[in-house]
Amino acid sequence: MFCRNQTARATVARGSALEMEIRRGKFRKSVFQDTSQDSDIQKKIDHEIRMRDGACKLLAACSQRDQALEAAKSLQTCSTRIMAYMSELQRMKEAQVMQKATRRSSDAGPLDDRLPCKGKVAISDLRIPLMWKDTEYFKNKGELHRCAVFCLLQLGGEIFDTDMVIVDRTLTDICFDNTIVFGEAGPGFELRVELYSCCSEDDYSAGSTPRKLASKLSSSLGRSAGKKLRAAMEPGPCSPVSNGGAAPLLLPVPSVPGPKYHLLAHTTLSLSHVQDSFRTHDLTISGNEECSYWLPLYGSMCCRLAAQPQCMTQQMMSGCLKVKQCGGDPQSWTKVYAVLKGSSLFCYHQQEDLEANIEPAFTIAVNKETRIRASEKDPQSKVQNICISNQYGGEEVTHTLTTDSREDTHRWMEAFWQHFYDMSQWKQCCDDLMKIELPSPRKPAPVMPKQGSLYHEMGKVFCCRITLCLLRFVLCSHPITTTGEVTGLGFHVNYYIIFSCI
Repeated sequence: MFCRNQTARATVARGSALEMEIRRGKFRKSVFQDTSQDSDIQKKIDHEIRMRDGACKLLAACSQRDQALEAAKSLQTCSTRIMAYMSELQRMKEAQVMQKATRRSSDAGPLDDRLPCKGKVAISDLRIPLMWKDTEYFKNKGELHRCAVFCLLQLGGEIFDTDMVIVDRTLTDICFDNTIVFGEAGPGFELRVELYSCCSEDDYSAGSTPRKLASKLSSSLGRSAGKKLRAAMEPGPCSPVSNGGAAPLLLPVPSVPGPKYHLLAHTTLSLSHVQDSFRTHDLTISGNEECSYWLPLYGSMCCRLAAQPQCMTQQMMSGCLKVKQCGGDPQSWTKVYAVLKGSSLFCYHQQEDLEANIEPAFTIAVNKETRIRASEKDPQSKVQNICISNQYGGEEVTHTLTTDSREDTHRWMEAFWQHFYDMSQWKQCCDDLMKIELPSPRKPAPVMPKQGSLYHEMGKVFCCRITLCLLRFVLCSHPITTTGEVTGLGFHVNYYIIFSCI
């Protein structure tokens, strides 16, 4: 029987996508041959590899621009997640090796195993200002440059992406309305924000449009006539479309099979950037004006970065206590049900009041300015009391707590020390509870606006040329009666029907 703390085994499923990547030499199998604690990350890697393969197939099959941009975005996200999961797995391996080395070291002294609590980190209302030239924005001159952009946000092994936004010179800011929440962040977190951009001016459906139109028209003409028409309009692999001996119909041939996103800017946010309001942060810009995906960034971004440590949102300790305020009757102990949460010790008359959401009888502040100490043992009960001192209006107020046993006193003291340690690590996040809104639902893929550039006007001219080509083909191949009927085809060809295909 396998024991987690004794032997090692490989947990790579046979026939899985991860095993295929190992066979191709993408990853080393030794990375995956330790304890089964890493199986969750391996499952995530296997899932993202399958998602990446699916995104590649979808990108190859896309004929619409918005579909191709979304598929390329999914491909970039999956690739980033795979690399992040691999790095996370490597860090876990290194931590396991260091832990084993520490255990085997004979001269290793006692280690402080106290760790700070985890917490939630949320980023919302992301704004990236643009700096267009006066001639571009105010006078609306120059080439209409349009890019598709989105953000990848990574904190540890968690990676999220924003919605895709189409940016041109009519926008002064790139706005992402997503609220992204990371649930397992430590106080030493590093949140990396990456802005990716892709030139969206190429129409990825242009290559398939003449074939679709030719197929519709040829099916109406019949098998033999349609075959001749398709042969006359079928382009070579990398050549202009032939027009049956007439002038060639020039079509843009994409140099790559699909769009590709490039890193345009990035920054890293940490605990010092957390604030319960909007702040501006510097961006490191990649690329230059010569790049097709370039956008004139101002060099900064605005966002709201909030954090909620678990010590501010969860019950860190609870139980029955006896409380006495200093200066009162020495025998006036009040029995309460106490809950340590956030910056307060909430004292209820009974536990049922907490469950019924009744307001506490009174509250004792427990913050960074609070002093807690264990008093001398009571000679009668032989139990140490816990003294909590706070400053109220320049006057010190002390509350004394006592428990039913020495073990309970020790647990409460340990909970207080851990609570103070958590607050010292999370710093300003423990002053007041910051508000974090729920993540907004993902919007459907955006519908691309109608293009008004010269390139798209040329597409209309191309459709007219196809119509003229069809008319010339029909008129030259079959006699026409005075009623407009084309003989030999078995139907009437009316000009308005042909133009309705455009």
